[in-house]
Amino acid sequence: MNTLNIIRTRRSTRNYLNKSVEDEKLQQVLDAGRYAPSGGNSQTTHFMVITNPEVMETLIQLVQQEFAKMEVVPGMYRSMVHSIEASKSGNYVFQYHAPVLILTANQIDYGNNIADCACALENMMIMANALDLGSCWINQLKWLNENPIITEYLHSLGLDQTERVYGAMALGYADPLNRTPLKRKGNKVTYVK
Repeated sequence: MNTLNIIRTRRSTRNYLNKSVEDEKLQQVLDAGRYAPSGGNSQTTHFMVITNPEVMETLIQLVQQEFAKMEVVPGMYRSMVHSIEASKSGNYVFQYHAPVLILTANQIDYGNNIADCACALENMMIMANALDLGSCWINQLKWLNENPIITEYLHSLGLDQTERVYGAMALGYADPLNRTPLKRKGNKVTYVK
């Protein structure tokens, strides 16, 4: 596939096979993220790769616990509403049972922290599609990046005290792999010539 087709056929995957991602493929995905653009070429994005099932389960439980404490308010982003409601029901797995969760963190006081993490995540999702892997952007840890329970646990895993998670990505073999491009219904383009 050419690059544009890889981009067009990338889809968010929310069902994964119970199959590990090979180290070589995982490294290629990470390399794609590490070569993403960054403000002033700062290269300060910290990639945390979670594959340990016990660590993953602890994080899933903590995320569910912390979202369950929150209340839905009018005008709240619909995905956050879903996270809160599913957590309150006790049936919430924020990373869709993917075998790999890649967190992107950056310095709290760095002005391009979110942008740099976003560029890295997009590169990694495109590379994942090129390697016949599924991926999905995960916002929940960004939404909880000031939560002391979550940040304390992430610090115990290696997140620096001066960092926060600004995005994450589920990664694995899709069940099934869907490469049907989604029809464009937005993203207005204005040409000024």
